[in-house]
Amino acid sequence: MKEKLKLGKEKLFSNIKSFNAKRNENTEKYSKLNFWLIALFPIFICSMAEINQGKSIASFLKFVVERPSVMLFNFVIAYLLNFILLSIFKKAWISTAIHGFAYMMLSTVELFKFGTNGNHLILSDMKLFKSVKSLTSFAYIKITFPLVLAWLIAIAAFVVIFWFNPKLKMKPFKRILTMSACCMPCVSLITMPSFSTPVYSLFNVDTTKASNTFILNEKFESNSFLAFIVETATESFSNRLTEPEDYSEEKVEEILSVDLNENENFNGGVKPNVVVIMSEAYADFRVFDELDIDENCYAEFDKAVSEGIGGIAISPTYASFTVRSEFELLFGLPVRSLNDPNMPQRDLAEREQPALAQYYKNWGYNTAYVHPFYENFYSRRKVYSRFGFDTMIFENDFTVPVENFGTYISDTTVFNQLESLINESDEPMYIHTTTMQNHQPYDQGENPDAEFENYCQWIQHTNEELAKFLDRLEQSDEPTLVLFVGDHFPSLKGGSGIYDQLGINGENCSVLYEQKYLLWSNYDADFAEVPQNNVSLYYMPYVLMNVIDAPRDSFIQKMFDYMETLPVYSTNYNDSIPRNEELDILTYDRVIGEVMSPCPIPEDVLAEEVK
Repeated sequence: MKEKLKLGKEKLFSNIKSFNAKRNENTEKYSKLNFWLIALFPIFICSMAEINQGKSIASFLKFVVERPSVMLFNFVIAYLLNFILLSIFKKAWISTAIHGFAYMMLSTVELFKFGTNGNHLILSDMKLFKSVKSLTSFAYIKITFPLVLAWLIAIAAFVVIFWFNPKLKMKPFKRILTMSACCMPCVSLITMPSFSTPVYSLFNVDTTKASNTFILNEKFESNSFLAFIVETATESFSNRLTEPEDYSEEKVEEILSVDLNENENFNGGVKPNVVVIMSEAYADFRVFDELDIDENCYAEFDKAVSEGIGGIAISPTYASFTVRSEFELLFGLPVRSLNDPNMPQRDLAEREQPALAQYYKNWGYNTAYVHPFYENFYSRRKVYSRFGFDTMIFENDFTVPVENFGTYISDTTVFNQLESLINESDEPMYIHTTTMQNHQPYDQGENPDAEFENYCQWIQHTNEELAKFLDRLEQSDEPTLVLFVGDHFPSLKGGSGIYDQLGINGENCSVLYEQKYLLWSNYDADFAEVPQNNVSLYYMPYVLMNVIDAPRDSFIQKMFDYMETLPVYSTNYNDSIPRNEELDILTYDRVIGEVMSPCPIPEDVLAEEVK
């Protein structure tokens, strides 16, 4: 038996040796063919990636005819990348494998992403790659014949190149020189506006500043997939956050020279529980008269508003990136001041953060964060542990019975957990919860293909369970104040979804950033000073502080002043509003800088962290 295994092993190695010898022979024997295999591969893989994400050869050809200069730009970039890889590996089968896989994988992710939520892929999305398990639970992933065929064609091209085995015959010094020469324009295109601007202009690449998602999607139509990826990477780099020019202790003190109202005493010493419910993908589609929304869908929400007060908060995001809205509610600061990153928690300094939970801790509250999903998604467990929460509850930490509604943990479970936290605490509670129930996918209703109708069923369930939660609080002796608001309008399929049917575009999409909110209490709360006008979401924490009559330092007072003079500060909603240097400096100071503004974190802790 051992002898047979030995003979079999020797035969296998002999066959492999013979196979490689034949490949090496092909390198010289078919030198002209190999030249063309290397020369044409960048054009081939560009075309395959565009066809794959566009799902149609016809649409690809139409784009080539209408926007030939942009397609030429794509080919130039592909050639530069191809020569960089060839210079590194010398063997074409390795460089084409890496190049081809990268292009086909990106085009496939783009295909699924747009099909899932109507948003196109940008390179910064790849920061979420380590959370692929979470992302696949969101996406509508459908393996189709055209997708399989595109991959098979790309694989077949690789097999051909592997067999004929073209190689780059160049000495190491020349390879390094070639690689450097190709790297320079690629890097310059991303990092140097003086270089990228004329290049994009030469190839007629659309560089329209995308102040909202719909304008970004319109840019994709102009540039298609590959040029869009490159141009948005340039835009992202140029928009990176840097320290404000005037950032200094003197400037911060100047900004915070305000008259303080020092009479706040929690309405005579009574500290109510403060519950912030940021409801995933919750939105009121009755703003669109064209839609025939069942009156029962929002009936319970309307009833709760009649018992408390409602208004409109301007969300900093649409369809995705919940952490933008979460940042604004947790910090009381605008993401615009951080240059609108998709994931602001990645920009924070790695130290204890002066989030609003820190204030409540100083005021004698117990603090809790509740999110019924993976703790590592957006690195929430790691990052939010610095925000001042005594308790953090993720999907595996619930202390009440857990049930799902659709794909995710139900709002019923979340509301029960909030009630449990309140009942078990001897001190007043400050709780922030980001729900999960209403996240995509919406394919588990009575009709899996009726995405919007299923979404409305999810929303009605949220409203009904919210009403039950408020009814239970009404019976409680503990004074409790509740803020309920959605983080953004939902992600819905691109191409033929409800937003396309409504004719939403970059010019008329502002309504999708307007989120109705509810303020409700089970005690005689004073809502007289709740804003009647639209305000940015990051002001809502200060509205709560005003209702509970909380103390103010100069930072909090300054934010109240801004709420009067600058009620909306959101690029996505209205990019014509000028930048506010003072607010940008304060935001930078508190989350990235040295925290020169008044801070609820003990000085010794903060001093050690800043070091």
